[in-house]
Amino acid sequence: MTTILVTTTEHIPGQDYEVLGEVFGLTTQSKNVLRNIGASLKNVVGGEIRDYTKMLDEARRIAVDRLRQNAADMGADAVVMMRFDSGSIGTDMQSVAAYGTAVKYK
Repeated sequence: MTTILVTTTEHIPGQDYEVLGEVFGLTTQSKNVLRNIGASLKNVVGGEIRDYTKMLDEARRIAVDRLRQNAADMGADAVVMMRFDSGSIGTDMQSVAAYGTAVKYK
């Protein structure tokens, strides 16, 4: 797969392109039971729960990689207006969606 530019802006400076359609990248992540116990203990004393931060960071990277692959499969050169959405499923799972508009340079 060639590198697909992903941008949160509506326009790519200096590029003229046609819109191909919407693209998505989705993932749902969960931590193991031992890390959930550690996170629960951290919840009592407060502060950042680093394992969950790492999980969300990994989920965002996976979602963007899948978004890029979806765009490449459509023949796109770039994705504009990329956004993230996330939500919890139960107490220990996190779902992340990356979405945007696939475009092809003219």
